[in-house]
Amino acid sequence: MSFLKTIVASAVAFTASLATFSVTAQAQEVTLRFQHFVSPQSANPKYFIEPWARKVEKDSNGRIKVEIYPFMQLGGAAKNQYDLVRDGVLDGGWVIPGYQPGRFPEAEAMELPFMVTKSAEAASRAAWVFTQKHLADDFADVHLIAAHMHGPGIVHKKGPSISAVADFTGLKLRGPSRPATLLLEKLGAYPLGMPVPAFPEALSKGVVDGGVITWEMAPSLKLNDLTDSHTDVAGNKSLYNLYFIWAMNRDSYAALPDDLRAVIDANSGAETSAWAGRAHDIGDTEGRDLMAASGNQIATLGQTETDEIKALGEAVIQEWIADANAKGLDGQLLVDDARSAVAGTLN
Repeated sequence: MSFLKTIVASAVAFTASLATFSVTAQAQEVTLRFQHFVSPQSANPKYFIEPWARKVEKDSNGRIKVEIYPFMQLGGAAKNQYDLVRDGVLDGGWVIPGYQPGRFPEAEAMELPFMVTKSAEAASRAAWVFTQKHLADDFADVHLIAAHMHGPGIVHKKGPSISAVADFTGLKLRGPSRPATLLLEKLGAYPLGMPVPAFPEALSKGVVDGGVITWEMAPSLKLNDLTDSHTDVAGNKSLYNLYFIWAMNRDSYAALPDDLRAVIDANSGAETSAWAGRAHDIGDTEGRDLMAASGNQIATLGQTETDEIKALGEAVIQEWIADANAKGLDGQLLVDDARSAVAGTLN
């Protein structure tokens, strides 16, 4: 009888171990490492990246842990972030495609002068729509979570604000992307392409006189100390804008169980892109207020001067179209569809 009890006890224990294994398998826990290249107090990390990570963790009932590494702490350079995600060095990251000029030419259509509104949230909704139509192949070797734009680019410089187009002549200005540097050249400035982390040092050493970047980045870059004035254009369209993606490594995404992939999917797409843009809108308000509180000059160009810059911007667009056509793209279609996405009419 004791032998029979032993057999039954063993069977019960074996069944219990199977059940434990099944629960463990179902409750698989995953750690995902995402990286970005700015201060964690910058608007996008503060109001989008970190909250997004915490929401994914909550929605997964704690089974996904998302670690966020600012300042490129896991290595590499900001301009190579796309490749770090693609190659699996990272599980995911924040990418500026424009940091590799010419590699993603179709994405530049969203960055052309006066293309998008000054509302980053609205511009980001347009960016997601445009991305779905034109950029799926460009980003096929990563898993796209969001595509978004930052807020309006502002001219931050040492000395007085810009009051006329002629004031750009001879200025050495940091430029973030090819479309932005093309416009700065048209304005008579000397653009120097550089990623965000290099801008403060370039200012402090006199390598540049200023640069174009958003209000929201100004506090973390100490532009209240490093520059004296900040100039925007008139109207509701941006002097320039920058296109971003928030993306995962494809293998990291594919390795997730179905229910955890569903969590990532639920935190991806149009609304997530709008959330990323909204983070920049919040940061722009805070950044502008801080620059003003520091006593720096805050200026907006008049409509006449803005129209002069718009005309130069249109020349940049026409040259960009010709260049895109030479690369085998339909430049006019890309520009038309970018404008339609912004207007909310792109299907």
